[in-house]
Amino acid sequence: MLGVGLIRGINVGGNARVAKADLAAAFEAAGFEDVVTLLQSGNVVFRSSGAPTAEQAQAVAAALAQSSEVDAGVVLLAEERFRRIAADNPLLDVSDDDSRLVVTFLDHDLPDGVRAPDDAELAPEVVRLGDRAVYQWSPLGVSKSVLPAAFWRSLGPVATGRNQRTVARILAELDRRG
Repeated sequence: MLGVGLIRGINVGGNARVAKADLAAAFEAAGFEDVVTLLQSGNVVFRSSGAPTAEQAQAVAAALAQSSEVDAGVVLLAEERFRRIAADNPLLDVSDDDSRLVVTFLDHDLPDGVRAPDDAELAPEVVRLGDRAVYQWSPLGVSKSVLPAAFWRSLGPVATGRNQRTVARILAELDRRG
């Protein structure tokens, strides 16, 4: 079975540098095979004998900490879940720039009580909640987002965003390997 690994906050803006070889080795140490890294920002496609587990996510994080001294959150998704989250994006028709349309993947269900701010509070930005995902359209650019930091903190400890361009690259790799 194919799976996707998303590592939070590595190789972005010169911080938390992890070599692709170290990233692949961390996944192999956790029991994954046929590991391929994509781009430089912590995207991995792998094979496994079953759906990835929380224990394997912890093993990848531990291996990264040991080899690279980087403490990073790890989201592991079975191919089916990744594809479903990508396909369920309600903002695909709103966006006209894939670099400004972001999917934030969670390793857990949304906590009870989490609500997206009203569109009027964020305009022109738009945020929608999904199954283990947050979809965000930031037409002025992600760096100019007005979405409050408290919203992101309310999601829990392990969440990591990928723009739609990166999501499409991961989907293309899944298609290539499928």
